[in-house]
Amino acid sequence: MTESFLPQIGAIASTYVNDTIFILGKGPSADDIPQEVFAGSLVIGLNDAERIYPSDISIFHADWVKNALAHEGARAQLYITSTDFNPPNTGVMKAPHVQLTQESGDLMVQRLLSDRIVIEDVLFMTALQVARHVAKVRGRRQTVYMVGFDFRTEVGNARAIARHYETDSQSVRQFRIEMQENFLLNALYMLNDSEIDVLHVGGRPYSRLTSEGLTSEFLSKTPDISRDWSVEIVAELTTNHFGDRGRLERMVRAAKAAGANLVKVQKRDVETFYSPEQLAAPYKSPFGKTFRDYRHQLELSAEDFAYLDKLCTSLGIRWFASALDEPSYRFLMDVGSFAIKLPSTISEHRDYLQSVAESCDRPIVLSTGMTDKAYENWVLETFANSPALYLLQCNSAYPTPAEDCNVGVVRHYDRLARVNSRIVPGYSSHDHGWFGSAMAVAAGAKMVEKHVKLGDTEWAHFDAVALDLTKSDFKDYVRKIREAEVVVGFENKAVMPSEHHKYRYVPSN
Repeated sequence: MTESFLPQIGAIASTYVNDTIFILGKGPSADDIPQEVFAGSLVIGLNDAERIYPSDISIFHADWVKNALAHEGARAQLYITSTDFNPPNTGVMKAPHVQLTQESGDLMVQRLLSDRIVIEDVLFMTALQVARHVAKVRGRRQTVYMVGFDFRTEVGNARAIARHYETDSQSVRQFRIEMQENFLLNALYMLNDSEIDVLHVGGRPYSRLTSEGLTSEFLSKTPDISRDWSVEIVAELTTNHFGDRGRLERMVRAAKAAGANLVKVQKRDVETFYSPEQLAAPYKSPFGKTFRDYRHQLELSAEDFAYLDKLCTSLGIRWFASALDEPSYRFLMDVGSFAIKLPSTISEHRDYLQSVAESCDRPIVLSTGMTDKAYENWVLETFANSPALYLLQCNSAYPTPAEDCNVGVVRHYDRLARVNSRIVPGYSSHDHGWFGSAMAVAAGAKMVEKHVKLGDTEWAHFDAVALDLTKSDFKDYVRKIREAEVVVGFENKAVMPSEHHKYRYVPSN
């Protein structure tokens, strides 16, 4: 393997802490896997399978794939290819393509166990080579799930592959795909007791898991309560996307799949928000050696925000962002943030908040951590002309002790909302779990906000209350909020359909 491959593959793998790798093909069985199953694991896509789910690493050699990615958009962090493909804002590693001949099949299987990366005609063999390298980087055995490998051309592709770019004839494709099944069986045998445990997902005789089995292994089953909801649930991504577009997309998709109404990110001008001393301080991460390197990597670019806006529109979920300073506020106004979030951390920046109040033509979402009644009075006066003012009760401790949650303030905000319809009561949760948020719903909250993350890493700071999107934690949170909303019901007293009189009054004659 070329040494230049090692750092980039290792850096990508380092953003996930579990020992799971998905290799993604284009078969329709991939449709049966909820997207949040993939969210917290390294994903290796073959050809244009990244159209099904954003891959970390994509592998291809056919020129038609370049055409597909040019039309559909390149979504992977790294491309391993033998072509001249060179998209902007992503990594490319060149590897030689070794054509499969009648005599070279045994050599391909032998290369699977070598340290050299080549682009095989049977692409999943190259993907398995990459998975072996990741296992070596991580220093422990990896579980590799092969999803979307149905080996039957007559069943077609996954639904996300709406337009086909392949140039081979149907008969050539059928021969190529069906003959690959034998190589998979050989690979499974050769990799027995190796650095990777390979599990085929599907309905073949050698499959280790069905699609349903894989889903239940990663996600707990939770009831889906379906109705029109009045409480908006915000998945607060903070900067846990690490400035990586693929990771951002995973988080948005997982939040949407879990039932969030909105996602929120952050924006700050790194060079002015932090002091020169803070920026120059040493900080260990895959992005550099200083805190400046780290913080610049966490920021989303204008192109990233445009991508976020397009993604959220396609998924039917809204987005907004915290504007921590004046340049960020102006930027977010231009790129179409649904609302402007003013977090508790800048509650003392009165001049900046005043300028936002005077110029903002969209909803203001304002957290009230580290503030008191005097600040509330100032906010109500200052933002009197805002089209909507979301007041979120918040305590800025991470995690917030139960005795400091003070959910009763939400009831106070609810009373303010009854007098002033522009005010929307809410709760920004920094406490553990769902209980405080459910209590806030009972107190009248119409927006609840919860921090989320995509697994942990050894080098990034995560607050202790963020819910992991790679597990069912946030989905369970959403379910509890919806259950609270059901139990709260409505204020008008009425006889409910479930009620009946056990002892019915019968008038005497």
